[in-house]
Amino acid sequence: MGEDANRELSRMWRILRNTKQMCADRGYLLTEDEINISLSDFASQYGDENGSPSRAKMAFTAAPSEAMQARYTPIARPGATDIPQAEIGTIHVEFSGDASVGIKQLKQFAQLLDEKNFYTGIFVTAAKPTASALKIIPSLLPTIMEVFNEDDLLVNISKHELVPKHILLSPEEKRYLLTRYRLKETQLPRIKIDDPMARYLGLRRAQVVKIIRKSETAGRYASYRWAI
Repeated sequence: MGEDANRELSRMWRILRNTKQMCADRGYLLTEDEINISLSDFASQYGDENGSPSRAKMAFTAAPSEAMQARYTPIARPGATDIPQAEIGTIHVEFSGDASVGIKQLKQFAQLLDEKNFYTGIFVTAAKPTASALKIIPSLLPTIMEVFNEDDLLVNISKHELVPKHILLSPEEKRYLLTRYRLKETQLPRIKIDDPMARYLGLRRAQVVKIIRKSETAGRYASYRWAI
């Protein structure tokens, strides 16, 4: 195997591990063995005949855990007889090595998500998608599509020592927080949904995230952000 193929294999191994860890951190069901695949196992499972990584083979699907479903279940409306359904489902992740990514590629991915009834799709791409391609994403709702550049997943930002722990609140926890402090959600400090940690967690608008920081005096303290 050539040095370039070796380097690319190692690079895509890190990207796959970080992508699976990101999904697991959101609450999707992935085993430790799946997340922490060794480089040699990655090479045997995802390498082609030349030893280069095959992005097509790297695609994976994961179901949400019960805890994740609970975090995404709306609060029942007073007097309503129907039981609220979790606003989350199976996630499907694909990796693209195309030299350019435009409307065609994202529409094909959107069609796959629709046909297979996937709730969320993550498209990891080597090339930066065109602005016009990204504009189709809002039109796909309720199907959720997220696009990540490979370079964004070379490092797991949640593990960085300067990045505090972020925890998504359930609708029930959010309601308790606002009631306890007699706040409207709009009075909370904000986090943009394109913030790196918001993207890592797949935050949606109006969700609230708890941020736990270390403090020399208090040990640890929590703050809250409202996603916009």
